[in-house]
Amino acid sequence: GVDARRRAVIGRVPTGVSLRRELAAAARTRGHTASVAGELVDIRDAIAAIEVESVDLDAARRRVADASGEEERLKERVAALRGGVQARRDVAAETDEALGDLEAAAAELSAAQSERIAAEQALRRARERAAAARDDRERRLELRDRLRNRRRDAHQELARAVYPAFRDALAAVPGVAPADAGTEPRAYDGPPLAASLAAVRVAELDDPVVLGTEAIRWVVDRGAPPEPVVDAPV
Repeated sequence: GVDARRRAVIGRVPTGVSLRRELAAAARTRGHTASVAGELVDIRDAIAAIEVESVDLDAARRRVADASGEEERLKERVAALRGGVQARRDVAAETDEALGDLEAAAAELSAAQSERIAAEQALRRARERAAAARDDRERRLELRDRLRNRRRDAHQELARAVYPAFRDALAAVPGVAPADAGTEPRAYDGPPLAASLAAVRVAELDDPVVLGTEAIRWVVDRGAPPEPVVDAPV
């Protein structure tokens, strides 16, 4: 859920994400909501509603090719049998058996022509479905791009909302100073690890914070116990 995602971002140090994402997660733990939150839900719902059909155009093309080949083979057979019947008639020979073969081949040809027409129609429908599937894929890609942009907007908005608190929190982190923060997230010019510790301090967390070896060393080597730095159980 959302709470689990927030803890995954801000419940450990190093966080593995950008300062903007850290601060956005911290802001959400403090009850902040981005103005684009509703739009994010709508975009996610729209993406989930798109089901892209898988269309096998190659199979449809092979069916047309096979049906056309069979039709041409039977046309040649019918023409040959018709010539044979005419030749027997020319010499006044018996034609019953030849006519029977011709009728059977003509029936097979008719069936083959029907199959070829059906195959062509199926290919046409498959092409229409493939075109619709391409449109769906393009629409889904557009929505995903839009979702990424709106998420970025949300992160920026939320990060700015808690940035004053972040600057204050830096005063409790050894090895960094509030002056390193500037006035907005992209202006921060201090150590990333220290920023992560300050972002965790800003967050309101119920569970203990997981500090990696690097984070523990950063704090302890500078003479500070971890818990007061992050203002949470470690």
